[in-house]
Amino acid sequence: MPMTPTRKRLLLWSVPALLLAAAMAWLLAPRPVPVDLARAAVGPLTVTVEAEGETRVRDVFTVSAPVAGRMQRLAVEVGDVVEDGAPVAVIRPADPVFLDARTATAAVAGVRAAEAAVAGARAEVARAESDLSFARSELDRARRLAEEGTIPRRSLERAQADFSAGTAALEAARDALRAREAELEAARAGLIQPGEPQSLDAAEAAPDTCCVHVPAPASGRVLAVLQESEAVVQAGQPLLEIGDPRALEVTVDLLSSDAVQVRPGMAATLVDWGGAPLNGVVRRVDPSGFTEVSALGIEEQRVNVIIDPADGSRWPESLGHAFRVVAQIAVWHSDEVLTVPMGAVFRDAAGWAVFRVEDGTARHRPVTLGRMEGLTAQVTAGLAEGDSVVLHPGDRVAPGTSVTARETEG
Repeated sequence: MPMTPTRKRLLLWSVPALLLAAAMAWLLAPRPVPVDLARAAVGPLTVTVEAEGETRVRDVFTVSAPVAGRMQRLAVEVGDVVEDGAPVAVIRPADPVFLDARTATAAVAGVRAAEAAVAGARAEVARAESDLSFARSELDRARRLAEEGTIPRRSLERAQADFSAGTAALEAARDALRAREAELEAARAGLIQPGEPQSLDAAEAAPDTCCVHVPAPASGRVLAVLQESEAVVQAGQPLLEIGDPRALEVTVDLLSSDAVQVRPGMAATLVDWGGAPLNGVVRRVDPSGFTEVSALGIEEQRVNVIIDPADGSRWPESLGHAFRVVAQIAVWHSDEVLTVPMGAVFRDAAGWAVFRVEDGTARHRPVTLGRMEGLTAQVTAGLAEGDSVVLHPGDRVAPGTSVTARETEG
């Protein structure tokens, strides 16, 4: 039976329609999602607490001004070696302050009162000398009369007693005079103005006795000069710091939540200081903390941890006082731990979970995590060694999604 024109046109258009439908079905068919895969593996895991720290000399001695005055320019510089007891600073005691009118008037009145007291004391000395002279002549007369038998022995003894009392009275009067003269000198010193000699002895003193020489409290090197140029200093003002740069320790301030995991004797590694990693050991965890405000304005409780060189060695000479370091303190270690990358773990309603790949399909798998360190997490339940898991699953990966390993370039 011959084909009609209508059937010919229908047959002619059906072939492209079928090809187009097949192409659309192929394009719309679900394809495996390319993902990065990782495997759960057994290996060593070390959990560390990391924080920035600072080196410091174990025993730092701060030299302070013992008196107020004008300090001469320091002759020592940072890095100089000093010996115990050697002078490191010279201070001339401060001059007296200028007197205002009221203070000057009171000081002048004090001087006049002291002068009057000295005059009275001198008069007492003169009276005591006169009484002693009379007592001496009476004693001589009593001795002659006693030898002649004119007066009784009792009169001679009374004359001797009067002489002894007169001698003691003269000594007391002279002591009182010296005290009044000292008070007069002290009152006159209150009138001394800046630039004037404080006393006759001070004016005639040798130049090397006018100043206070501040000695070094210990042998070592000068770590810091806090006041180098000549200047007026106050008593107790820090001038410089001395210490032994070979006896270094490292102090690290940790969050209190991290510090509770640290114990003396734990191993530590110093990195990012400019050289090869250094081995250390925790010597002390301070029993008290302090509050510090972070860069974000959050108050944090922190605790200082002290680290010494391992095996009793010393830090390199290139590492000095107040240098920055990064300390990594090992708080836990195990040689055989089942781990997965942290990028494969995510939170769900029940806790932690992963997408385990089974026959090319992503399966939701709850897991229990233990220790975490950086980009690695310990798995205590939910996975076995060799299980393949999806790294960084996106919104295209869901339970039952077909997945395939993403091809890497090169």
